[in-house]
Amino acid sequence: MHSVGERNRSTPTGVGAVPLAAAGLAVIAVCYGLARFAYGLFVPAFTAEFGLGAAAAGAIASSSYAGYCVAVVVATLATVRWGPRAVGTAAGVAAVLGTGLIAIAPGVPVLAVGVVVAGSSTGLASPPLADAVARWVRAERADRVQAVVNAGTGVGVAASGPIALALSGSWRLAWAAYCGIAVLVTVWAAVTIPPGRSRRPSRAPGGGAWWRPGTGRLLLAAAALGVGSSAVWVFGRDLVGAAGVSAAASTLMWIVLGVAGVAGAFTGDLVARTGLGVAWAVGMLLLAAATAAFALVPGVLPVVFAAAALFGAVYIGLTAVLLVWGTRIHPDAPSLGVGAAFLLIAVGQALAAPAIGLLADLATAPVAFGAAAVAAAGGALALPPARGGVSGSARAGRTAR
Repeated sequence: MHSVGERNRSTPTGVGAVPLAAAGLAVIAVCYGLARFAYGLFVPAFTAEFGLGAAAAGAIASSSYAGYCVAVVVATLATVRWGPRAVGTAAGVAAVLGTGLIAIAPGVPVLAVGVVVAGSSTGLASPPLADAVARWVRAERADRVQAVVNAGTGVGVAASGPIALALSGSWRLAWAAYCGIAVLVTVWAAVTIPPGRSRRPSRAPGGGAWWRPGTGRLLLAAAALGVGSSAVWVFGRDLVGAAGVSAAASTLMWIVLGVAGVAGAFTGDLVARTGLGVAWAVGMLLLAAATAAFALVPGVLPVVFAAAALFGAVYIGLTAVLLVWGTRIHPDAPSLGVGAAFLLIAVGQALAAPAIGLLADLATAPVAFGAAAVAAAGGALALPPARGGVSGSARAGRTAR
């Protein structure tokens, strides 16, 4: 059986790094930026349409993250069995179905189901795309391409805002537009991602096929990111709107957040220069600062726009750090390391979203955002072990590339 590195040297189907990166970025943009995180952009519209309170809106967001948790486990296992093309295409199909259900939702039950299905698409997307890049992109370019694909979240968030502005009279038409985009991207992914199965993971010294040295810290870090980021993703636009910012200005804030997130494409180069530990610790402290800025001055536009830009850039960068961290722990089966990390991000968000909504109802939204900022700052302590938490066997696997 050839090593991952040997198989990376050539691509049987002839797809290059650029087409694979472009298709992967588009899938992430649709699944994360449109199908999942656009929910936060429309919380004010859903509240007006369906009479949702903060706790109910947080519970629906939490159901999306719960769907993600199930999907990321399924995707991690399915990618090993059926390969990245099949699972990546399934992610697009879930995005199509979820956004379509939201667009036609007559009430809260259908809305919630649509949000769950749409959120599940993100769980299905990350493991197969990380696996495809690790298998078919040369090792010296892999971290950079992984970060570029992961930056699709920022692209999708940035795209969701102009569509919402253009169709401000109807949130249903906006979600229908998201559904149409998802159809096109799903077809693109199906014809671009190479077919073939992933190599099954080997057993590592000191751990099983899944648990490797460094896995515990990876999971703790990912959960901290999920908890610390949930306030802005779910309630950020609602908070600034309640502080007197106009709907148009708060939508522009969302666009700024997404555009800044595209900077996450450079995370691979940043990690190469500073190491995983420095990138992680600094990133989490900056995430805490951005969240605290929302809590302290939600009605001051210059500060809100700056905080949104910082949050977008840092959040996407931190997910890319986790992605690289996961693939380094599992170079022989990247979908396992990435799937585990992204699962714990969603677990953190699933637990935090309803708690933040409840705290906002019981106290105030700024207090809830402050709690999220404290959680993010604490997550800066969840550092990778020396050499990024890569086990001896994993390092040997990367050297073999």
